[in-house]
Amino acid sequence: MVKAIRVHELGGPQVLKWEDVEIGEPNEGEVCVKNKAIGVNFIDVYFRKGLYYKADTMPFSPGFASFPSSEMWEGLTSSPLFEGMEACGVVTVVGPGVTGRRVGDLVAYVGTPMGSYAEEQILPENKVVPVPPSIDPIVAASILLKGHTVLVHAAAGGVGSLLCQWANALGAIVIGTVSTKEKTAQAKDDGCRHVIVYTEEDFVARVTEITSDNGIDVVYDSVGKDTFQGSLASLKTRGYMVSFGQASGAIDPVSLSALAAKSVFLTRPALFQYTAARDKLLEVAAEVFANVASSVLCVRVNHKYALSHAAQAHADLENRKTSGSAVLIIP
Repeated sequence: MVKAIRVHELGGPQVLKWEDVEIGEPNEGEVCVKNKAIGVNFIDVYFRKGLYYKADTMPFSPGFASFPSSEMWEGLTSSPLFEGMEACGVVTVVGPGVTGRRVGDLVAYVGTPMGSYAEEQILPENKVVPVPPSIDPIVAASILLKGHTVLVHAAAGGVGSLLCQWANALGAIVIGTVSTKEKTAQAKDDGCRHVIVYTEEDFVARVTEITSDNGIDVVYDSVGKDTFQGSLASLKTRGYMVSFGQASGAIDPVSLSALAAKSVFLTRPALFQYTAARDKLLEVAAEVFANVASSVLCVRVNHKYALSHAAQAHADLENRKTSGSAVLIIP
């Protein structure tokens, strides 16, 4: 018998119950791990609140397994949720057929099966990875589920604000750029761990410093001409450049050799091609609304104009006087 955190009903932190559980012995290809440290992530909150399906009923895919109502989990009381998806510990028992791990090995794991909020857990051998002796278990338990490092330009804008929130919710380390110091507070509230005022700082140099010269996994660039080359320079080898706007002007032609230098991927997506099919449009819209309803996304409508003042709205947008979203209102 070991102690573990279980959830019998969806809700706030109070539904996390410290209980005795029976974990049994490891079967073929499994190991028993006595946890030393356990990662706490926002995705744990989303499972607790019912935003995501139970991991044992789906192929795990954060961000694409959301649903809008707790009715989907009617059987939760009889089949409680074991919380947690990241941990580091010591192998205490190896099951039959296990050849890659030995008793005493320090290992870490991330993903499914869920249940890392426990003193001990049974895991498939192929789900655990060895941890070097130089890495503290507390550190090892805090890094595997943290996702990519992403750079979001215009982080305080309407799209940028939502993008930063969503990326942060999925575990990414978010670096945001903004045009003025006044916009840094909002960017931080929206999940940016680092905020760069790109009109005053060399954002490439700052990204190099922040990432210890490792570069960015993904850059989301809606600014265009003024930031494009710097965005490419900020990427790590085999990183992704997502160019989805050109607020500062049309982007100059790009040579293939510029991409070959780091084997980077470049894409210029358009929303309407991704939602051309009716079922895809409904799916995407439902996911966005569900994340708003569950407070994963906070929509910042910071500017409202009368429809007759559309010209002023455009002027403010172009002169970088807006943050969050702007809407036209009909009285």
